[in-house]
Amino acid sequence: MKVILVDDEPLALKYLERQLLKLNTMSIDVIGTYTNPFEGRNEILARNVDIVFLDISLPELNGIELAEQLLEQKPHLCIVFVTGYHEYAVTAFELNAVDYIVKPVQLDRLAKTMERLRSRIVSKPEVTIEPNRKIRMTMFRQVMIEQPNEPGQFAMLHWRTTRAQEVFIYLLQHRGHLVRKSALIDMLWPEFDMDKAYPQLYTAIYHIRKTIEPYNSRFQITNTREGYVLNMEDVELDTEEWENWFTSNTAITADLMDRHTEMLKLYTGDYLQEYDYWWAEGERQRLKELWLSVSFSMAEWYADQERFDEAMLCYSSIQRLHPLEERSYFSLMKIYDLQDNPGQVHRQYSLLSQVLQEEMGEQPSPSIKKWYEEWSAEVQSTT
Repeated sequence: MKVILVDDEPLALKYLERQLLKLNTMSIDVIGTYTNPFEGRNEILARNVDIVFLDISLPELNGIELAEQLLEQKPHLCIVFVTGYHEYAVTAFELNAVDYIVKPVQLDRLAKTMERLRSRIVSKPEVTIEPNRKIRMTMFRQVMIEQPNEPGQFAMLHWRTTRAQEVFIYLLQHRGHLVRKSALIDMLWPEFDMDKAYPQLYTAIYHIRKTIEPYNSRFQITNTREGYVLNMEDVELDTEEWENWFTSNTAITADLMDRHTEMLKLYTGDYLQEYDYWWAEGERQRLKELWLSVSFSMAEWYADQERFDEAMLCYSSIQRLHPLEERSYFSLMKIYDLQDNPGQVHRQYSLLSQVLQEEMGEQPSPSIKKWYEEWSAEVQSTT
């Protein structure tokens, strides 16, 4: 295993190198030691290296920020952080989720770290994705991704921290656009001082790069001085496919209804429904309004064609996903009235009244209430 060490303390570098060379049960080749983080970065990027030991408290360039820059270019690189304070590493930077060792480096602890890294390097399976095969992702309801070697099989990404997950999904929502580091910090770590908040962000990006590593070049996170840009290649999002179809095919016609129906099935729930992210609410509402517009238009088209069973299915779907939409209950009430089914008219009005009272403490809209009262009076007068 080829190893490079970066620490601004020359004595600490020599001590760590000696400790590594004592591990004679494995092949370790220390190919470089650097006190200057910029020189170390250049050499690591230029050379074939497996493992890098980085001191966290480097001058001018924080060790975690340096790791972030390295992993952007070499995502398979194994990073081990080195710190003089155990609590500093575990609590302040949450590095219990990545590899770290505490100074002075104990030989037994170093041996365990190196053995774990050797196993990772040797046994790590090569994940290959067929060239030009698109990978699908879902953002309706929750984020899931098609497995690299299992077409058609979706699973959630496994995140080491909830912050890393949120940063990734935020970048995914703003894909192709610069997301400023300051904006991410204000959103996720507003209570932290800047000297602590930035390492938190760098650690989250570190986790993200490790998590998306199996997908090779399908995701590229570019790091700039101001922020990050997430670009994707051969990745299809259900939200994009769904929205592109309905914005390009706005007509509700007989020859498009089957395709419209199939595309509506992609909407399995609201955008990022399973995540309590306040910043997703605007996009969630926008896509919800588009879905409602399409669903109501299709239901009304079926009703105009007197295809009432299909119209009722559309309105029932609206009720199931968005039970506070009064219009769906009212439309069903009128269809059941046309079918001379007063029992179902009463039932729809009762369901609407119940859900509005339970969720909002309100009654149906005055126009719906007036229609129902007039209808009820007419029904009673004819019986």
